Amino acid sequence: QVQLVESGGGLVQPGGSLTLSCVVSGISLDYDSIGWFRQAPGKEREFVSTIGGSGQTIITADSVKGRFTISRDNAKNIVYLRMNSLKHEDTAVYYCAAGRFGRRPSEYAYWGQGTQVTVSS
Repeated sequence: QVQLVESGGGLVQPGGSLTLSCVVSGISLDYDSIGWFRQAPGKEREFVSTIGGSGQTIITADSVKGRFTISRDNAKNIVYLRMNSLKHEDTAVYYCAAGRFGRRPSEYAYWGQGTQVTVSS
């Protein structure tokens, strides 16, 4: 059974940092890509970043490039999203997903339950 569990969300002030974790079980991170998406109230799910099975290929959305960094530890089956210089507009529920390497939610077959990130002073 494939399971993805996100953690690390919370309330942070603008300019602050958070690191999200996605613990994956039931699949091998050596072969599957893991992506991070986010969804704000009233908006569609938005691509944030994705990392290939080897960890060598990464795509990051322009809206977070230079501020967010995706990484993975295949030995621990964990994928991280380090978020720096957070802005109000980064407020959303953040989801990790496993599947093919790409920007579209439809390319990912398995999803976590999400973790809330709120950026507010």
